[in-house]
Parts: sequence; C-alpha cells; structure tokens
Amino acid sequence: MNTPSGPGHHEATPDLNAIVGERRQLINLGYRLLGSLAEAEDVVQETYTRWYAMSREQQEAIESPGAWLTKVAGRICLDVLGSARARRERYVGAWIPEPLPDRGEWFAGRTGGGFEPADPADQVTLDESVNMAFLVILESMTPAERVAFILHDVFRYPFAEVAEIVGRTPAACRQLASSARRRIGAGRPAAAPAAGQATLVRNFKEAWESRDIEALVGLLDPDAVMTADGGGMVGTVLRPVEGGRNIAQYLIHIADKARGLELLERTVNGRPGLVAQHTGVPVTVAAFEITDGRVSRIWAVRNPEKLRAWTEG
Repeated sequence: MNTPSGPGHHEATPDLNAIVGERRQLINLGYRLLGSLAEAEDVVQETYTRWYAMSREQQEAIESPGAWLTKVAGRICLDVLGSARARRERYVGAWIPEPLPDRGEWFAGRTGGGFEPADPADQVTLDESVNMAFLVILESMTPAERVAFILHDVFRYPFAEVAEIVGRTPAACRQLASSARRRIGAGRPAAAPAAGQATLVRNFKEAWESRDIEALVGLLDPDAVMTADGGGMVGTVLRPVEGGRNIAQYLIHIADKARGLELLERTVNGRPGLVAQHTGVPVTVAAFEITDGRVSRIWAVRNPEKLRAWTEG
C-alpha cells in the first residue's frame, strides 16, 4: 500500500501507521456512499491530501485523526453526490453502481492465487450493504439521506457526529436516516439464501449457454426487469428490458450474436452472479435479485470503466 503524500507531508508524523490504517475504513465508506470504487479512491486521496497539507502542529491538535478523516471524507462524498446527479442526467443509458468482485475468489479463479489482489478493491468489505439491490435503492435517496443512513445505520456513527458531516442538526439527521430506512423497506424484497441463489444462477447460466429459451423463461419472474449499463462506450440496450420472456429472447439473441462468449460463476457484490468473458477479458458483469425462487432483477454492467476491478490487477 502506498503511503499518501502531498504538501506538508512529514516523515515523522506521529501515529503514521494509524493514519494510513484508516484507508480501509474510508474506502468502505466512500464506495457505499458513491457506488463507485474509482470515485471512492479519489475521495480518499483528497482526504489524505488535506491531512498532509496541514502542519504537524495542526495534526497534533486533532484529538481523533480517524474521526477527522471520516468527517472530511463524508463531506467530500456529500459534495460528489450533489454533483453526481447532474452528471448522471447526461449519462448515456442507465447508470448502475460499479460491481465489485470477491477479490480472493476472482484472483484464485484467474491465477490459482499466485499473487496479491490490487488496492483498493480488496479493501471493500462485502456484506449486505454492498449488494447491488441495496446500492440501487441508495441511488434513489437524496445525498443527505444517503450519507446520514450509511454513517449511522451501517457504520454506527452517532447522530451528533453525523450532524457535523451533513451540516444539519442531530434531530434532522435522525429524520433523514428514518426516511432512508423507509425507502429500503419499501424497495427491498427478502433476501434469498445464498446457496439457493447460487443454484438458481448456475441453472440460469446453463440455460443461457444451451440457448434454452423456455428454461430461461421458467427461471425468470414474469415481471422481471433487466437493466444494462454501457455508458455509451459499448453497445447495449439503453432502456430496461421488461418481462421474463422478453429478457429470455434478448439473452438468446446476445448468445447467437456474440460467439465465443464464456460465462463464469462469480461473486458480485457479495452475491452469486455471472461474468461474461470474451477472449479471456471480462466484458459484462451481471448481478441478480431473486424473489420467490425466480430471477426478478438483472443488472448487467458493460461500461469498461466500471469493470477495472475485474480486468486489472
């Protein structure tokens, strides 16, 4: 791991290891707040730049450097979220959060575990707060709701500290988190057991590979929705494909058109998913939502800029 550097950097800064050790926490926070590993890394870099821009005396005057770093990162994320809405209005097609691999599984699958995974993707702890369905719901929240909810409900920060980051009163932050919880409760079905989801995804993969349209239809909820994200950089549908049979027909069309496509079962944001490779290079990462034993949502990320955690390292 590289030690952050910048103006005012001091080799003899007290507790340097502790400061650098906050990086994992900050990456975890940034990814959940922004839905983008690249943006989370940028936020962490900016946070450390601000720390090392201070004099040693200023640093030593800070009682809790970890809390200071979190506060600064949270405020930067809040600013990024505010500008992200405008950027995503100009985005070509649907915007889907950046998918994350299980680094140990992914690199073991590619190399037999011969080398260490790259920073920072290996630093994101995969749990329920990073599964794709959860992240998509977070996208519907206001920036203040998202920050208040993630800091309090996921990272367990008291509302008094959340208030300092969001710039509102603790009572207002409590209301923001409560509103976010209602959104989560309204938009999130009960999670399918991991083992059952893995079996369903495997069956889905096999039906797709064999071009068995009726098998695919049987695995898809009749009201299923598939959303793809190419970012205008690669070809894909710009609008969601709705209906199980329509999705099955589209997938068969893709299989016939993209000869040589290889499907791999991989963990995507902590849940069973699929990766499509062409000539050994990942070109699509698909996350699934399972409802009542059928696939109800598919998020297919094809934007190459969002697949760097899968293609680099």
